[in-house]
Amino acid sequence: MKRIFIIIASLLFLGSCKLLNPGQMLRTPCDYQYEKFTEEDFSVHEYRIAPNDKLQFRLFTNEGEKIIDPIEPQNQMQRGQEYYYNVEHDGLVKLPVLGRIPISGLTIKEAEKMLEEKYMAFYNKPFVQLVVINNRVIIFPGGQGGTSTVVYLENSNTTLFEALALAGGINDGKAHRVKLIRGDLKDPKVYLIDLSTIEGVKNANLVLQANDIIYVEPREKIPQRILENISPYLTLLTTALLIYNLFK
Repeated sequence: MKRIFIIIASLLFLGSCKLLNPGQMLRTPCDYQYEKFTEEDFSVHEYRIAPNDKLQFRLFTNEGEKIIDPIEPQNQMQRGQEYYYNVEHDGLVKLPVLGRIPISGLTIKEAEKMLEEKYMAFYNKPFVQLVVINNRVIIFPGGQGGTSTVVYLENSNTTLFEALALAGGINDGKAHRVKLIRGDLKDPKVYLIDLSTIEGVKNANLVLQANDIIYVEPREKIPQRILENISPYLTLLTTALLIYNLFK
């Protein structure tokens, strides 16, 4: 009996935390060097259009006169004037009349100005409105699986606190172990944020960027995990002892 318990304990030890918490993602070693925040990280940056962006495109003539025309009914004003176009992998977008033109790397203001200049050859005083509608961040708020969510950035100044609030807050996770993953996933920048103290909350005013990943480490329920992992062995042991006693 003692030998069996030693074997079970050894299996759990060799499995380490991956056995006790197999659902935890984005682990970092103890000596991992996290990025440091700068003043620039807390300021609003103009988003630059990128491949795979989805653009809402609206074109008006006469410098957008109909947008504020009190005589024009609101529903009639917008009918047939709002369209959606995808930025292709090569940074080009295919628009009416103009065809495929480069747009990746431009800010919204730069792209609107560029399109107005191009449409000037076809329309009288064109007025262009562009909106990137698929800017988003992914949030894993801790807790059990199924609680992750995608939050679309309707404003360019959405902060970490606002995004967490939209996701329902931290769900049974470690408030002192919030990871922000930013940039190219082949070589991302990883920041560690402590939201468990007032001092750490200062970092919650961080302005998010499109495609940021916010990961709250789940709280480790070690006793529960140990019980879950040894239950099959205990069941097997109990069954074996029962059979042994029956035929003894």
